[in-house]
Amino acid sequence: MKVIFDSVSYQCSKSITNTYSTSFSLATKMLSKSIRQDIYNIYGFVRAADEIVDSFHDYDKETLFNLFEEDLKRAIEYKISLNPILNAFQHTFHKYNLDIAYVNAFMNSMRLDLHKKEYLTSEEYKLYIYGSADVVGLMCLKVFVKGNPDKFEELKDTAMALGSAFQKVNFLRDLKADHDDLERTYFPNTDLNNLDENTKEAIINDIEADFTKGVLGIKKLPIEAKFGVFMAYRYYRQLLQKLKKTPALEIKNTRIRIPNHKKFELLTRSYVKYQLNLM
Repeated sequence: MKVIFDSVSYQCSKSITNTYSTSFSLATKMLSKSIRQDIYNIYGFVRAADEIVDSFHDYDKETLFNLFEEDLKRAIEYKISLNPILNAFQHTFHKYNLDIAYVNAFMNSMRLDLHKKEYLTSEEYKLYIYGSADVVGLMCLKVFVKGNPDKFEELKDTAMALGSAFQKVNFLRDLKADHDDLERTYFPNTDLNNLDENTKEAIINDIEADFTKGVLGIKKLPIEAKFGVFMAYRYYRQLLQKLKKTPALEIKNTRIRIPNHKKFELLTRSYVKYQLNLM
């Protein structure tokens, strides 16, 4: 029965989320059960595409990506896929009538990672972030507001700002892996071989501006989504604070982490702030 296959598909998306990201998994668990699975489904899809371009070094990445994209298009068209991750995603896509333009923008940014090594202009950088992060935030927002078009339009800009902030924090944290292992440089006009404190400060100020805008939207989210998103926001703000205190040279040579026990401490403190309306 297809209901069994759908259940297995959902479990696969949930398993990918839990396995690949303890922080995102923890935040997702704070969402209402009514929307939690759909966020797993979106994360499973974006993680699968990202893994192709970032991790499958012993294979023909471009061929694998092309096959994945073809399967994605068929999954959306036929409302089923033998790929359980895409089968789960297409359910969420149709349930909330997600904009295919968001999906295409995401895939376009992932395709850039197959070959593009540098982002020389702010325009290139912003376009990449729009596709790799902003549209993911918009797809999640559609779930958070349960498809309400007015609420979606009201919170659209803040959701994009929050998505941008999360992605830029990831870029700053993963400088070493992106530069040394994947030979990529996302920040424009930045010499990562000579990363200095002034450059680091400019990057952090840009992220702070995104966070300032993004947190305004969190306060207006439906109750089903508010604490989960606030938890993710608190985690990334904590990570940014740690990066701010880390010398530029050290950021370039190591990956900054927040230990799991600190994440659970953060959860507790975030819950108190949330309950006291101190967001």
